[in-house]
Amino acid sequence: MNEERLVIVGGGLAGARAAEGARQAGHAGPITIVAGEDAMPYIRPPLSKEFLTGAAERDVVEVHPVEWYADERVEVLRGVRATELDPAAHRLGLADGRTLDYARLLLATGASARHWRAPEGELDGVHVLRSFADSVALRDALSPGGRRMVAIGAGWIGLEAAAAARGYGDEVTVVAPEAVPLAAAVGAAVGGVFAELHRAHGVDLRMSTGVAGIRGAEGRATGVELDTGETLPADLVLVGIGAVPETGLAEAAGLEVRNGIVVDASFRTSADDVYAVGDVASVYHPVLETHLRTEHWANAENAGRAAGRALAGETLEYAEIPYFYTDQYDLGMEYSGYGTLADGADPVFRGDRQAREFIAFWQREGRVVAGMNVNVWDVNDAVQSLIRSGARLDPARLADPAVPLDELVAEASA
Repeated sequence: MNEERLVIVGGGLAGARAAEGARQAGHAGPITIVAGEDAMPYIRPPLSKEFLTGAAERDVVEVHPVEWYADERVEVLRGVRATELDPAAHRLGLADGRTLDYARLLLATGASARHWRAPEGELDGVHVLRSFADSVALRDALSPGGRRMVAIGAGWIGLEAAAAARGYGDEVTVVAPEAVPLAAAVGAAVGGVFAELHRAHGVDLRMSTGVAGIRGAEGRATGVELDTGETLPADLVLVGIGAVPETGLAEAAGLEVRNGIVVDASFRTSADDVYAVGDVASVYHPVLETHLRTEHWANAENAGRAAGRALAGETLEYAEIPYFYTDQYDLGMEYSGYGTLADGADPVFRGDRQAREFIAFWQREGRVVAGMNVNVWDVNDAVQSLIRSGARLDPARLADPAVPLDELVAEASA
């Protein structure tokens, strides 16, 4: 088994960590990463955070130094797309006409940004933010300052880009149909904290507002027309309306696809010796007893490495608690938990919401199912311990800063 070829389709964090995980598990045979972009594998969160703000440069996104791939004998095919997967023959076709035979193959094809409808979405000055090239283009547009940006969408991408734009001295308007930013991700109460944060930094939030279209002249975007009839003038428009899993290769090969490529807790698809991980994979979670597709850095980081171990023949069941983070202005946040269980629950707050220094806990039937720490650090391990314990906890004690978190963890573990 250790001399057999492993093929990883996708040059993102999940694919690179899978190669690392396979080597750590003892696989000695060839490993090939088919990277669709003409770049070595890279990490996406800095593209909307420190790289976009100008606080860091290109090297911040690298998963490994270039030398690591040579040292670990991992071949990276840059700028080469996979075009056809034949699970029965254990063969992968490439756009340049080559084919790769494999013993086991991992699909880590990720997701692509949703674009605005054509032809408006093709105007100069209309941006999405998914790839390194996207981030470079947006940073180049924002960094001179004095520009007017309209962000369509009040999710993580829209708000992080808004914070970056304000840092450069650009005017920013965010337009979204929901009443509160991030309500789908963290609920209205916590979403309101982010709304106040952005308004305090001069962002014009147009919530409960739809977009009729992007307007342009001479091939360039000039504004965004709202469903109220008003047109917001814009020098650039960011479309941040979500992402779509890249399942085309899997669908054409006859794999089961349902909101992503369906896999079990060991990342195995419906085809023998084909696995999937990262943004593209809908993974069975043994705690939730359902499939979960997660588009966050920690999933690519941790699940990618675990999938690599599975490729190498290790027996495992992936059951990590979902985790993500954001940095906006002077606010840093970490979230751990099960969003599906937290949905609809009122958070319990510990700390000062007005000062934006607090922990929020979501409970279901008295059990902590999610937690978020905002500008409060070194508590995420405790939050995850409370979630894993499954213990019923008194919300009054959760909310009381005088009760140490370690004490709550000890109670929950008893």
